[in-house]
Amino acid sequence: MHARRYFDKALDIEPIAAQEAIDQIAQLYKIERHIKEHITELSEVLAYRQKHSEPLVTQFFAWVYEQRQRVELTPKNPLTRALNYVSERQTELKVFLSNPSVQMDTNHLERALRVIPMGRKNYLFCWSELGAELLGILQSLLVTCRLQEINPYTYLVDVLQRVSLHPASKVEDLTPRIWKEKFSENFLTSDLA
Repeated sequence: MHARRYFDKALDIEPIAAQEAIDQIAQLYKIERHIKEHITELSEVLAYRQKHSEPLVTQFFAWVYEQRQRVELTPKNPLTRALNYVSERQTELKVFLSNPSVQMDTNHLERALRVIPMGRKNYLFCWSELGAELLGILQSLLVTCRLQEINPYTYLVDVLQRVSLHPASKVEDLTPRIWKEKFSENFLTSDLA
C-alpha cells in the first residue's frame, strides 16, 4: 500500500503521528489476513469487511482529517505529504469495502509487473522505440496471463492462430480474462506439439 510507504517516510520527523497511521493500517492488514485464511465466499468477505474493516477505515480517515488541521505541519513535511496522498485518494482506497473481489492494496499487481523494470537493460537491444514498446506490451500480456492463471504459451499459440479468423468487432474475446472463459477448455495447439 503506497499510503503506508508515505507514512514510513514520515517516521523520522513525525514519529508519533506516523506510527499511529502505520498501526491503523496494520490492523486492516490483520483483518485481510484473517479473510484470506478463513473466508472463501465473496458474500461473507463483504460482510466481514463491512463489520470489521469499515469502522477502522472511517476512523482512519477521521484521524487523517484531524491531522491535516494541524497548523504546525508545513507543506514539505513528509507527514503532510502522506496525509494529502491518502486524503486525495479516499474513494479509491475504500473500493475494497464495497467489492469483495478487490484486494485492499495493489501489491500483487506490482509484484507481477516487476519484470518490466527488471528488464530495462534488455530494452537497450530492442533497436527502436517501437520495438521497446511492443516488448512492453508483450510482457504486460504475459503478466496478465499469469494473473489469470493461464499458461502464456498455450494462450499465445491459440490466439495467434485464432486472430486471423476472429471477427475484429469481437477482439476483446481474445484478451486473457475473456479468452479463459470462452476458449481455455478447447484451445488450439501448434502443429509442432
